[in-house]
Amino acid sequence: MEALKTELESTFKEEISIYFDINPHDGLLETHDVYDSLKAKLNSLVFIPIISRTYCDPKSFAWEHEFMAYLEQASHDQFGLKVKLPNGNVANRVLPVRIHDLNPEDKALVEKELGGYLRAVEFIYKEAGVNRPLKPDDDDRINLNKTKYRNQVNKTANAIDEIINSLKNISTPAQKGKTLPGDLLTAGRKDKREEWKKKKPMFSKWKSLAGSILVLFAIIALINHLKLFEKDKLDKIRSSDGRIAVAIMPFQNMTNDTTWNVWQIGIQDILVSYLSNSPEELKVRQTESINDLIQSKGLTQYASITPSFASDISQKLEASIFISGSIKQAGSTIRLNVQMIDPKTQETFKSFEIDGPAREDKIFQITDSLKRMVKDFLLISKLTKELSPEFQQVAFTVSPEAYKCFIYGENARRKGDHSTTVKMYSQAIAIDSNFTFATAMLSVELYNRGLYDSGRKLCLKVYRKRDQMTMQQKIWINRLYAMYFETPAEEIQYLRQLLEIDDQMPFIYYAIGYSYNKLYQYDKAIPEFEKSLAIYEKRETKPYWVSNYVLPGIAYTKTNQYGKAKEIYLKAAHDFPNFKSFNYRLAILSLLMGKTKEANEYIEKFQTILKQNSVPEAEIVSSLGDMYIEADLPVKAIEYYRKALSLEPRNLFYMNNLAFLLIDSDLNVNEGMKLIEEAYRLNLDMYYYVDCKGWGLYKQGNYKEALRFLEKSDSLKPVYDHALYLHLEAARKAVANQKL
Repeated sequence: MEALKTELESTFKEEISIYFDINPHDGLLETHDVYDSLKAKLNSLVFIPIISRTYCDPKSFAWEHEFMAYLEQASHDQFGLKVKLPNGNVANRVLPVRIHDLNPEDKALVEKELGGYLRAVEFIYKEAGVNRPLKPDDDDRINLNKTKYRNQVNKTANAIDEIINSLKNISTPAQKGKTLPGDLLTAGRKDKREEWKKKKPMFSKWKSLAGSILVLFAIIALINHLKLFEKDKLDKIRSSDGRIAVAIMPFQNMTNDTTWNVWQIGIQDILVSYLSNSPEELKVRQTESINDLIQSKGLTQYASITPSFASDISQKLEASIFISGSIKQAGSTIRLNVQMIDPKTQETFKSFEIDGPAREDKIFQITDSLKRMVKDFLLISKLTKELSPEFQQVAFTVSPEAYKCFIYGENARRKGDHSTTVKMYSQAIAIDSNFTFATAMLSVELYNRGLYDSGRKLCLKVYRKRDQMTMQQKIWINRLYAMYFETPAEEIQYLRQLLEIDDQMPFIYYAIGYSYNKLYQYDKAIPEFEKSLAIYEKRETKPYWVSNYVLPGIAYTKTNQYGKAKEIYLKAAHDFPNFKSFNYRLAILSLLMGKTKEANEYIEKFQTILKQNSVPEAEIVSSLGDMYIEADLPVKAIEYYRKALSLEPRNLFYMNNLAFLLIDSDLNVNEGMKLIEEAYRLNLDMYYYVDCKGWGLYKQGNYKEALRFLEKSDSLKPVYDHALYLHLEAARKAVANQKL
């Protein structure tokens, strides 16, 4: 399936979603409604049964309730079971993958139901006495079937492509009077539908399914037919004060054993009491109020409470969500089932179920687990509102405590409190080690602080789990991977995928602009920054970070739009009073515009702030050198870099700054090379020292040796560096020209 996913991504322009029945818990129990439970899984365009020796069993769950059920519904939907391909051939929407040679009677059974010859994509490895599934590393020269695993995966993807493209080309008139894509299953004959509803698979069959990997199947669907990405449904059930008003119905005894009747109110009362202990997050309607209303309607049997009736009761109590539950029994096992429902739409937000021994002395133990699951979900749904919209769909955890720590970390990140950010993210991960997005955000924070080694390890940790994530989470993790191991161009690619899901996420536009800045493509960055700020303005809120102003200000400066740059820096100073660097930025602008007096005033203010914060003199002087470089005044910058180095003669960083400026500006390449030689000798593994030496060799015309050092620098760099990339390209071009 992993190989097929990869192949489909390179085959289809559209997004393709795959349901892969690998989890035994997706099977059905005797207490489940077969028809309703299979509806979503079978409502698909292509069905792929994995045909093995044990699959062809009319008594098995997979055969009866998946294979046969799909044949029935697909035969009566708007497309039909068989479709005509563009080349005139006919294909079946059931696309078998065969992993064993079958016995003649099993093959005949499959062909009878398919209504024709079994045309399967074969993943079979054969030698003398061997009949097993084909593996990726099998040698096709030894395999008697001469099949290559990679080729068979490609055949499967191409077959899916043919079928789906044929379905897309079905003309509208042919669909007249037939069902819409969302109603594929309901197009089956009514008598067959009623037959499915009455059938209940034996529990023993489900257990045999759970123990066998040979009954796995996959369903392929166009993403257009599935609403995969939704806004948080719970937004609409929060009251104006942010609290969630909850009404809990009596549980319904569905066991046919009156012994459990007492627990209909008993479990209800346990949940009401437990949830009421969180008054700051939840408003819980009390048991007496709910049950009095139920009795006033003349209803005496709780098992008769319908969703419509419960919705009416909940709305009278002004509850924004109601909880409905049931008690079911299968042999010696009792199951408590809970649904959280919107009273207005009767839409289920979340379901929980928990099993335990069918003994009254164990009911408290079962209920304890259930009540925590319900409370955790409700609390997390409330806490989600405190996150920025970009993260609400991807920050998942089952622990409210972990979620709180994550939110505290987010708040600290917005304030620029890096130590608290790392601390709170780390605490969230310690509480819930499966909180993937917290790990990802900790990796981002370490990246921003230049702690690349630690951040890279966390990045790889979550990247290895990406196939277990939702589509949105996976895109975020791909973007994180690109930050460490690819280029800003790949970052932009992934960020634009997020915009395809929701184009009103200001952070995404900001991040795209930031990536363009890193590529020195400032003209492309500006529109992205402006889109981000426009969304904040439309929402009448300010951005979370001052960098939302600073980075576009830099882009405006680099494109000589000094007026816009000054305007946005002044806005940054207004919206973020603690922003200390706006004097630095305004000084650069004044210098670029030739306003020396104004620039000196900003420089004086900047120096004063640094001194008040006990910044060492050498660091202050070096910062002034940086300022004059950005103002395109290299001679003045050299003056300050020399002073910084004189204050700390053994500081390799200051040594490198001065050396690089002397080399890059062509003011004194030989002096720069003498300086960088010492810095390089003392720290051979620091990529920017190696880069500086390589660039110096390039300036001296020693292109071949320059290329050697620049390639070494490239291999040492912790993350992408566009300046280094440009140096490397220049050296490669120079060496190539020498060979001509």
